[in-house]
Amino acid sequence: MNIFHKRQGQMDYHYPYFYTNTICSFAHLLIDDNLKMIIINSLKFLVDQKLIEVYGYGIMPNHIHLIWNMLKLNRKEAPAASFTKFTAHQFRKYLMVNNPTLINQYRSQKSDRIFQFWKRDPLAIPLSRESILIQKLDYIHDNPIKEKWNLCTYPEDYKWSSANFYETGIDQFKILTHFRD
Repeated sequence: MNIFHKRQGQMDYHYPYFYTNTICSFAHLLIDDNLKMIIINSLKFLVDQKLIEVYGYGIMPNHIHLIWNMLKLNRKEAPAASFTKFTAHQFRKYLMVNNPTLINQYRSQKSDRIFQFWKRDPLAIPLSRESILIQKLDYIHDNPIKEKWNLCTYPEDYKWSSANFYETGIDQFKILTHFRD
């Protein structure tokens, strides 16, 4: 097993990864809870289709962290590619209706797209040991309480992460699998 960082389309199957994807220009697009729900709904679809397992997540104002496992292709496409493509399309649709001025910030100069919401080449780090997975999970859960973000007082109070699930066992969005299961 090659344990070096991978591009999103090159993640191995049946192996957990710490995955980070960032909004272009580090813009705080994900401050809007409706856009966070697009991410949650996309993950839920992929989980329900048995294409991925999600062990942990955190949705921050300008990026996301996931600990997930790709189980199989979504037709001919990697689930991570399906996730970014679907969420980008949904972000565009939402902004066209609810904030058409903001959408211009995401216009692309590239010939293969009109808009671009996610930066290219998200980080995907294979998690070779449980201790590393736990370290990354703690990092995700502590992110909202960091001084830079100050989104809540305690990790389990942040609605947009898996911290409460690991504290109480309650999976509010029905997308999580405990990493020990």
